[in-house]
Amino acid sequence: MNILIAGGSGLLGKALTKSLEADGHKVFILSRKSGAANSIQWDGQTTAGWGSRINEMDVVIHLAGRSTAAWPWTPSKKKSFEDSRIQPGVGLVQAIREASHRPSLFVQVSGINHYGLHGAPADETTPPGEDFLAQLTVKWEESTQPVEELGVRRIVLRTPPVLSKDNVIMKLIALPVQLFIGGRLGSGTQPFPWIHIADWVGATRHLMADQNAHGAYNLIAPTQTTLSEFTKQLASLLHRPYWFPVPAFLMKMVLGEMSVLILDGRFAQPKRLIQSGYTFQFQSPQEALQDLYG
Repeated sequence: MNILIAGGSGLLGKALTKSLEADGHKVFILSRKSGAANSIQWDGQTTAGWGSRINEMDVVIHLAGRSTAAWPWTPSKKKSFEDSRIQPGVGLVQAIREASHRPSLFVQVSGINHYGLHGAPADETTPPGEDFLAQLTVKWEESTQPVEELGVRRIVLRTPPVLSKDNVIMKLIALPVQLFIGGRLGSGTQPFPWIHIADWVGATRHLMADQNAHGAYNLIAPTQTTLSEFTKQLASLLHRPYWFPVPAFLMKMVLGEMSVLILDGRFAQPKRLIQSGYTFQFQSPQEALQDLYG
């Protein structure tokens, strides 16, 4: 298959591209930069200069979006979080609308914080929250919903922090532990949603191959944990102490509104993903951490 990935130069895009190419698929990366053999240059918003290439594609994947781990969350930066997600989505939809040969599948990444930061464990039927992160995912997903009206199957991947040594959130958690100052962050009882990068790629490809898969799926590990339990397991694996608590008020002083990425969270379930028949490679945080740091 010919597969077009917008935002393919990031952590998830690179991992997915490697897996797809290993199985003989041809992957093209929509990028603001030119030079790579498989890159197609665009402005991140419109179809100018590349729109006709959509006719060659079997699958389009929208991974574009500035990381919310960018500090501090100023009003202009929060707007950039929205623009970097919504504008590419609108541009991709426009290219598909104008195409003479449309792709059969559109894959849209989104965030597990769609359900809000507090409440009972969520599944795909849980309504969205009202906070900034939740509403960011709502706008992100809505930007590409029109492809369904064009007859294109669409999958939405609601994703938590993806466990990889290259993930920014993972680095923020691991660094204090590695420096012997690991400990409870805030209350420590806050949920820590996660998925191993191998399972994110595996689940994405599983849903791509399933012709009956459509709509939203929580790409999240079935065994959830609190941030304190997760960090304790990491400290034990690295043979480091777990003793230096950081109070919530201090993190809020330093990180501002961005502190919700660490101090708040909600348990969620991969209900539809399990129903689809996907089998996780890493079901527990212990297995995932052992693979990454063992």
